Amino acid sequence: MDAENLRNKHSIQHLYNAILPELAQHINHNIMPVTALFHDFGLERVIDTWTRDPAAGDDEVVSIENGNVQFMGLKLRMEGFKRAGAGAFDMNKDLLFKLERSSYTVGPDKNTNWLEKDYTQRWETSEYEMVAAQWAEELIDAITQRLESITG
Repeated sequence: MDAENLRNKHSIQHLYNAILPELAQHINHNIMPVTALFHDFGLERVIDTWTRDPAAGDDEVVSIENGNVQFMGLKLRMEGFKRAGAGAFDMNKDLLFKLERSSYTVGPDKNTNWLEKDYTQRWETSEYEMVAAQWAEELIDAITQRLESITG
């Protein structure tokens, strides 16, 4: 298999520096009405440097530079829900890129895959929109469930 098709420093940097920011813009657009209900919010890129490749040695450092990161993604933090009649609460939500050897998956957790791509495949606008819409829908469902548990 061609080295550029595999997870490595360059493919991970491309995901982190190009794909995640573009996806964050689509998500921000989709969740704008929801974030207005909270006092403060932030959407940031995250990299998991704790999870090791099962084939890696115990002394191998997990980093972008070493090309061995297993997970990265976006983390949304919304603080201080502000609506009359409902108690204040915070909400956190992740979007996870699970980085395999020759492809990666995108979803809300390690076990749910909305999209699978090879490292060399370009993202289409429709894919950004699909992931952002599904993620926003799950966020709205989580907030609705939280409100029902508080007020119900």
